[in-house]
Amino acid sequence: MAGRLLSHALTRVWPSFVSLAIGFLTAMASWVVLCALLICTLLVFTLPLLPPLMIAVRKLIALDRWRVSRYTGREVTERYQELSGPFLGRIVTVLSDPATRRDLLWLLVHPVASLPLSVLSIGLPGAAVQNLITSLIWWLVPGGLKSSFGLPVDSWPASALNLGIALTAALVSCLVLPWVATGEAYLARALLSPPKASMAQRVAELTATRAAALEAHGAELRRIERDLHDGTQNRLVAVVMMLGIAERGLRRDPASALPLVLKAQNAASDAVAELRDVVRSIHPPVLEDRGLDGAIDALAARSSIPCTVDVESLRRLPAAVEAAAYFVVAEALTNAAKHSGADHISVRLTIRGDLLTVEVVDDGHGGADEQGGTGLNGIRRRVEAFDGHTELSSPEGGPTVLRAVLPTGA
Repeated sequence: MAGRLLSHALTRVWPSFVSLAIGFLTAMASWVVLCALLICTLLVFTLPLLPPLMIAVRKLIALDRWRVSRYTGREVTERYQELSGPFLGRIVTVLSDPATRRDLLWLLVHPVASLPLSVLSIGLPGAAVQNLITSLIWWLVPGGLKSSFGLPVDSWPASALNLGIALTAALVSCLVLPWVATGEAYLARALLSPPKASMAQRVAELTATRAAALEAHGAELRRIERDLHDGTQNRLVAVVMMLGIAERGLRRDPASALPLVLKAQNAASDAVAELRDVVRSIHPPVLEDRGLDGAIDALAARSSIPCTVDVESLRRLPAAVEAAAYFVVAEALTNAAKHSGADHISVRLTIRGDLLTVEVVDDGHGGADEQGGTGLNGIRRRVEAFDGHTELSSPEGGPTVLRAVLPTGA
């Protein structure tokens, strides 16, 4: 019984301690970032530094979002406006982006609210460990030691008292840390999560995604029809013609018919191969055989650019969601091979709550444009059909980061 209680306490206390410890570091960094933002804003000649500084702010806030998402088990997402284009355009984007205002609010609140709680919560376990060690080794030091609370430990009665203080601090830590970490995490969620859209906005979004889904479905049907008509059907017609010629040859000169039969056989094999490719494009059989992680591994193995795959907490998902994720990775790898000039690609798939995140990063020259006909627009339409969203970051010089978030329906 005591062992189970201790195990339960540790499973709650350790994640809380880690979350608060990372929060302590990000809170300290927030002070530095706030000072830099203040200087950059007050001094006019430093305004060109504002967009790159905001990129650093986004990375710092992303660490807090990851920390809170990992602790609560529910992803805290954000959609930033891309900082691209001319200088004034980037400044306007920084100032007008609602996500920037949420980040700045968190930078103000986080050090004030989280820093004292983090110091207290980290200090209590630290005091418990220090007092425990002091109670065990005081007799090795001439004149004794002092505990973390300033009490002299120079005798065994004082050591026993200090040991009791250490156990009390450990008990208080086990009780307090989960509550403090949970409260701090929910404060972060409240400030960093984008506001829920109004009913009218939600209806508009669903209408747009439904239209995109219908458009994507229609385009897919047209592609399948074109592939069958221009490829498979033509080859089957050729097979029929060759067999007709072979039939007439058999009646006149049986020896001359054999090459025609062999040509017909080859054409039939090509038609079967093309038909198999069309079927795979509808729903790849590898998804059924090996699951999404195995299918992505197969894509990476066939990639012309060295590719690594990192899969975290992936389970079987609805077939349509797996097919969409597979399409995102396949299209991204194809685009990278054609346009990026990259030496390496990394693919990462994670599930947080009911959201599947697919991230494809290449170290190419960047400059990917969604309107440039590179398939990125098709990726966005397919993801939005599932009420998901995509983010693309591709500055000149790279790297290019494509992130797609898909609801799993779980």
